[in-house]
Amino acid sequence: MIRHVRFVIEQTVRLLCFRGLQTTSRAEALLLIAAGILFSWIAGLGRYWDHPSAESWQYAGLGSVAYIFVLSFLIWMIGLPLKKMRWSYSSVLIFVALTSPLAWLYAIPVERFMPMELAIDLNVLFLAIVAIWRVALYVTFLRYFAGMSGMTIAVMITFPLALIVFSLVTLNLENAVFEIMAGLEPERREGAEEIHDAVYRSVALLALIAVPAFFATGFIYICLVADRAFAFFLKD
Repeated sequence: MIRHVRFVIEQTVRLLCFRGLQTTSRAEALLLIAAGILFSWIAGLGRYWDHPSAESWQYAGLGSVAYIFVLSFLIWMIGLPLKKMRWSYSSVLIFVALTSPLAWLYAIPVERFMPMELAIDLNVLFLAIVAIWRVALYVTFLRYFAGMSGMTIAVMITFPLALIVFSLVTLNLENAVFEIMAGLEPERREGAEEIHDAVYRSVALLALIAVPAFFATGFIYICLVADRAFAFFLKD
């Protein structure tokens, strides 16, 4: 048991420090998946433990667990036609799940020991740090694990992000999702209207960029897939 815990900790630290994973067996992969689910569940509990009006399933951390499976499936499906080396749903799931400890930053109840304006600023800063860190890890994963490079990596980064934001904009959910992630619930932002308005202007700008980015990267993605398919048929 201690050996398994040590293995999980070592592999998680390696991943978060951009050193990659060292899994050699199916049992180790399953162990990392189980640990990643646990990490994401803890992140889900932390995100809502002091939320004043969350739903019961949110308090239970189920949203974060579902998130890693859905996001992993999306990335795996998009990357499937572009794969060059190892590319499986389980490998993507392990990567996404083991980045969950970064989201534990959201569990810090900064609003309990500092003014609300500063707490909102800090929550948004946490969100930015986690987002940048995860994207940097994702680039490393695509390059050194999946063997992708150049335009393929650029599309694998921008297309899923643009697709997610575009979907949220289409459903008019972008503001609600950002509130949840950055801790900007209505019950907590009293007296911080200026910060709240600035944040929403930033979200509106992101949504404005995401719409054309979705169509542009989608077109490039289709071209890359067509190019690989054409090369495959020529080889045969």
